[in-house]
Amino acid sequence: MAVHELTRADARRIAVRAQLLTRQRPKNLLEAVRGLSLLQLDPTAAIAPNADLVAYSRLGHAYSTDQLPAAIARRELFEIGALYRHGDDLPLYRAPMAVWPGDGKLGPWQERLRDWVAANDACRRDILKRLEASGPLPSRELPDTCAVSWESTGWTNNRNVTKLLDFMLARGEVAISGRQGKVRLWDLAERIYPDADIPTPAEALRLRNERRLSSLGIARAKDVEVPVEPADVGEAGEEAVVEGVAGTWRVDPAQLGQPFQGRAALLSPFDRLVHNRKRAELLFGFEYQLEMYKPAAKRRWGYFALPILYGDKLIGKLDAKVDKKAGVLRVFAIHEDMAFTKTMRAAIDGEIRELAKWLQVALEVPS
Repeated sequence: MAVHELTRADARRIAVRAQLLTRQRPKNLLEAVRGLSLLQLDPTAAIAPNADLVAYSRLGHAYSTDQLPAAIARRELFEIGALYRHGDDLPLYRAPMAVWPGDGKLGPWQERLRDWVAANDACRRDILKRLEASGPLPSRELPDTCAVSWESTGWTNNRNVTKLLDFMLARGEVAISGRQGKVRLWDLAERIYPDADIPTPAEALRLRNERRLSSLGIARAKDVEVPVEPADVGEAGEEAVVEGVAGTWRVDPAQLGQPFQGRAALLSPFDRLVHNRKRAELLFGFEYQLEMYKPAAKRRWGYFALPILYGDKLIGKLDAKVDKKAGVLRVFAIHEDMAFTKTMRAAIDGEIRELAKWLQVALEVPS
C-alpha cells in the first residue's frame, strides 16, 4: 500500500477532526467519550475539573457537570486508572487483567509488584470480604492487615490499602463504583462490570491501538512513554508522512479526504490534542508547558493556561482562573502565538464569555 503524503495542514485537520473539535459537535456525552476513547481525571480545577472541561469543549452548553456522575451510576462509563472509558470499550481494558502484572517474561518492576501483592494475600482477602459484606466503600473503611508495607519515595509510602486496591483493580478483582466528591468508592468487580466477551490480551492490544488512533487521527507507531495513556498506536491504521516533519506516522484512513469546518475552542492543558507536547509542536508548531509547578515569576503563560484552538491552528494561551468564592472567571492575559485578526479576536472573546456562562460565574477581564 502506498504511503499517504500529507501536508501539515492535512495532518492538523485530521487531528482536530478526530478529537471532535470541529463545528460538527457530538450529540451527547456518551458519543463524545466514545469518539475520544477516554476522559482523564485530574484534581486540578483552576477553571473546572479536567473531565468536565474536555466534555464542555466538545459539547458546549449541551453539557452539564451532572451528566458525568449520572452516566457512571448507569454503568455507561467506567473509571479505570484515572480515566473514564465508554462501556463499549471496557472489555479491551479487562483483557490484561487476567495476566497481571504481564504475560511472558516479567521485568524487575513487574516482579516487585507481583511479589508485594503475594506477600499481602491475607490483606487482599480481608478487603474482598469487607467489600462483599458492605461495599461499595471508600478505602479508609477497608482494613490494613498488610504484612509488608508499601515502600515508596513518593506520597504513596506506607499507603498499603491504596496501593493494594490499585493492584486489585489491575487484576480485575475490584472496581470503582463511583465517587463521593473526590473519594473513590470500591466494590467487587463482579458487581460493577457487565458480562461481556473478553478478547485475548493480544487482540485487545490491537483493538486499543485502533481505538487510540481513531481518537487521535494521526500518531506515531512508536513514541515516548507518557503517563496515564500511551501516545503511540503500533501498526494501527496506514503509513503516512507529513511534509516538513521527519519520520513516518500512522493515520486513520477513515479521516482521509474528509471535509473540515473549524471553530474556536479553549482547551484543557490535559486535552488529548495537546497532551503529547512533542506532537503538538511538530504538527501545530505549538510550544506549551503546564506551569502550575513553577514559581510564579518563572511562568511564561500562567498557572493553568488554556491552549487556544482556532480552526486547525493552536494560536495562543488563555491565562485565567475561577475565583469560586467571588463567583468570577478572572482573565489575566491572552497570549498570542500569532497576531490575532479581528475575526480571531471576536471568536476567542466569544468563547471566553460562553465559558463564564457555562461556569455560571461573572467575567472579569483586564481593562
